[in-house]
Amino acid sequence: MSRIAVAMSGGVDSSVTAALLKQQGHELIGITMHLFEPQSCGADSAVDDAARVAQQLGIEHHVADFELPFKEQVIDDFISQYRQGQTPNPCVCCNRSIKFGLLLDRARALGADLLATGHYAQKTVDPDGTYHLRVAANRAKDQSYFLYTLTQQQLARVLFPLGAIESKDEVRRLAEQFGLDVAHKGDSQEVCFIPGDDYVAFLEGHGVKAHRGEIVHVDGTVLGRHQGTHRYTIGQRKGLGIGWSEPLYVIAIDAASNRVVVGEQPHVLTAGLLAEAMSWIIPPQATTFATSCKIRYRHQPVPCQVTLEADGRCKVLFDHQQKSVTPGQFVVFYQDDQVLGGGRIVAPVVASHP
Repeated sequence: MSRIAVAMSGGVDSSVTAALLKQQGHELIGITMHLFEPQSCGADSAVDDAARVAQQLGIEHHVADFELPFKEQVIDDFISQYRQGQTPNPCVCCNRSIKFGLLLDRARALGADLLATGHYAQKTVDPDGTYHLRVAANRAKDQSYFLYTLTQQQLARVLFPLGAIESKDEVRRLAEQFGLDVAHKGDSQEVCFIPGDDYVAFLEGHGVKAHRGEIVHVDGTVLGRHQGTHRYTIGQRKGLGIGWSEPLYVIAIDAASNRVVVGEQPHVLTAGLLAEAMSWIIPPQATTFATSCKIRYRHQPVPCQVTLEADGRCKVLFDHQQKSVTPGQFVVFYQDDQVLGGGRIVAPVVASHP
């Protein structure tokens, strides 16, 4: 049996991951990442819960202090992108640089052959040793979108024991069966370092100023004033505080000129997007190919045409126009149930309007 390090967050998913591997007879160690100050978002209780589960299972438990790199590579990047008028997804950045970067290295340093996490995703391997990242059996919880930056070398060293489990209820049932104290612990919030999921309060508490600026219609008409571009997201309809003959949506956020651009519903639709910083699990075999993509985590994959450009970026054209392409988010490409790769969205390709 292998020596496996389990990333233990103190939640039910990672705890069941550890219990399942223990049941299978593997030699385990638990590692909990310390990522931010204890007073933030219950970080203290997460470490305590993970340590208690490790004690229940009879496995050694370690705490990895990644507070500084997490701040520099995830939190500071998150704040910086909002300053630039973009809407980042810090979970992708954390998986790339912290969980499957620093934590994977720490697991190896502790003598582990593999790192197991509680992600809802699956991996398979071909006879020639090529690994594939696939969607979870529990499609509602599937997290493959967040893992598109994994390399072949990383996939060889990670496990996703929950990937084949079809429901969260089944995971909680297993937690009860194993007698874990965290069986009925609530799911974690969307972004772990933002208390109460209040983005605006977090950003303004970390130095992002609420500078007043113009809200402008796509035709150039000034319709009102805003209290800071960081308070808006692409596609937003509510809370604009302006009157118009038709419902208006946020179409673009221009942080450089401190403007929020709005327009009617047809202007929310885009023909495609440009993406950069591409990462491929399965490298494309052609410069232009058809596949499907998600442009945000909760987006259903849609058919598209991908063209790889000479500068390393890619252009994506949707078969059917999509709403609210958002710079700073990530486009992830799927072929049936497997993840091919993805990249960071730079800009929409705007649809033409009559």
